[in-house]
Amino acid sequence: MKLSKPFKAFFNSEKAGGLLLLFATILSLYLANSPMQTQYIAFWETQVSHHSITHWINDGLMTIFFLLIGLELEREIYNGELSSIKNAALPIFGAVGGMIVPAGIFLLLNFGTNTQNGAGIPMATDIAFAIGILSLLGNRVPKSLKIFLTALAVIDDLGAIIVIAIFYTSTIAFVNLFIALGILGGLFILNRMKVHSLFPYLIGGVLMWYFMLNSGVHATITGVLLAFVIPFGDGGKKTSSYKIQHFLHNPVAFFILPVFAMANTCIAISSDWQDGLNHPNTIGIILGLVIGKPLGIWLFSFLAVSVRICALPDELKWKNILGAGMLGGIGFTMSIFITLLAFKNDGEEVIIYSKIAILIASVIAGLVGFIWLKFTFRRSKKVKKEIA
Repeated sequence: MKLSKPFKAFFNSEKAGGLLLLFATILSLYLANSPMQTQYIAFWETQVSHHSITHWINDGLMTIFFLLIGLELEREIYNGELSSIKNAALPIFGAVGGMIVPAGIFLLLNFGTNTQNGAGIPMATDIAFAIGILSLLGNRVPKSLKIFLTALAVIDDLGAIIVIAIFYTSTIAFVNLFIALGILGGLFILNRMKVHSLFPYLIGGVLMWYFMLNSGVHATITGVLLAFVIPFGDGGKKTSSYKIQHFLHNPVAFFILPVFAMANTCIAISSDWQDGLNHPNTIGIILGLVIGKPLGIWLFSFLAVSVRICALPDELKWKNILGAGMLGGIGFTMSIFITLLAFKNDGEEVIIYSKIAILIASVIAGLVGFIWLKFTFRRSKKVKKEIA
């Protein structure tokens, strides 16, 4: 199986970005609990044009991240692993299971409580961290598993975006929303007229983001919508889609995501932090990510293959799918992002305890997934030698 150049570029940028993301998180947690605590936390709360720096990062810079996700998803649909129903079915079913089961586990514990809005938190997968940890296993990782995990994580993020748009939009200013959608329609017309210059799309994207920001619908949705109106053409190096996707790889992996991590993990951990882990909300997050994710991904993938909707690639075993599901439990970036939306009216304490639960669950999922896959790959290699 041969990997496309755009896929390799995306995988490699996310791989290196995942390691940088880990460093940024550790650094942020250290600074937030060091003698510099007050100044460090105050920095992220500094007001710029009536909003904190953290707010601008979450609503502004993360839109660019979602633009990259949208461009990658578009490429996979047209020219990549999602271009045929047979190839796309396995990661699609895995992603659906990886969203439904964790959300179900969370709701079993939180339905009817003031934290039930957090059901979207364990549904997410952090692409950078998941791919970063998979890359630590080196050349032992089958190419089809790289593709499966990457496609699953991209679809997962699309699912998270849909959840944000539907369930985390409280009040809608319809005039601003219709203006944003009108701009989107204008950009679509430019696309159909084969206008390939990026300039009108970027200007239109900024305007669309502004009106979406003031509509009540989360502004990051703009990134994905913009991705699908930027001309794709044949997907070659000279196309607008390829140029902007190639340009965004490094800024997103090496600046936007690490900055997001630092801004949202500046958590002052109190001596009684563990008390918050007894709440149904934090238990639901941890169980959803650590158990619900691998269970949902494996189960739905198995069902899809069993009814012959798709097939398991020859070089993969079900234990590999389970391992990928474990890495899918690394929610981190997207889980924290949804936490901020779900509990924005519930006080800082709920958000802090949720973030701690996400960090704990992501560490457990990452370690268990890494150990499991390392063991299964080593054992597979040993069996092949014995057969030879």
